[in-house]
Amino acid sequence: MENGIVVIPADIREFDGYVWHASPTQYVNAAIKGSHVQPLIVPALESGFDADRVLDRVDGVLVSGSRTNVHPSLYGAEATESHGPFDPARDATSMPLIIRAIERGIPLLAICRGIQELNVALGGTLATEIQDLPGRMDHRKPEDPDRDKAFAIRHSINVRKNGCLSAILGSQEPRVNSLHRQAISDLAPRLAVEAEAEDGTVEAVSVIDAPGFAVGVQWHPEYWVGSDEISDRIFAAFGEAVSAYRTSATRQAAE
Repeated sequence: MENGIVVIPADIREFDGYVWHASPTQYVNAAIKGSHVQPLIVPALESGFDADRVLDRVDGVLVSGSRTNVHPSLYGAEATESHGPFDPARDATSMPLIIRAIERGIPLLAICRGIQELNVALGGTLATEIQDLPGRMDHRKPEDPDRDKAFAIRHSINVRKNGCLSAILGSQEPRVNSLHRQAISDLAPRLAVEAEAEDGTVEAVSVIDAPGFAVGVQWHPEYWVGSDEISDRIFAAFGEAVSAYRTSATRQAAE
């Protein structure tokens, strides 16, 4: 596999008296270890961000999870305290990256907040505090000081037969570590549901007729790369798509 370069949109964080552009290390490590790519963190900018100038120089986009949520104004809802916290700079960076990556056929893997951004970017909506909805499980991360226990794989999902995710996972019977309190409500017209939790929560999607790899998952495969086959397969498939795109793009540039 030829290594490619994958961009990860940053989150804005404030600590030590500074404002930081940051990304959780689990995503960076999973990209290196599971996809065999070189990750780069792109700053989150509320204005002046040019997605195409970034995408001209990379071979894939990995949209990470975050403690923040997509601002409801982006899907026609009124912002309340239950929708927060927000990161408008992250929204302004990840949304155009998602849209243009899909349009250009650049491989895209969207995780947790990322799948929610993917749905909103393509015209869908989100539901908040889903644990309070009738018939829904509590998908929130347990308040456990042991991070491994907090991110433990805890429930099964139903994978759509003959879909792109089933092709990646094969005959595996997936159990995942969904950790969230928001989820897809109205599915974007261009998305196909690839997997659902037992309570009907959308756990994975793909972009219909996308020219390249374009998959979103609600759970956190980045956390268990190297020790969980489901996680390994997802990141390996992304890495293979990145490598194929890089080879194709390099060949076209040379012609």
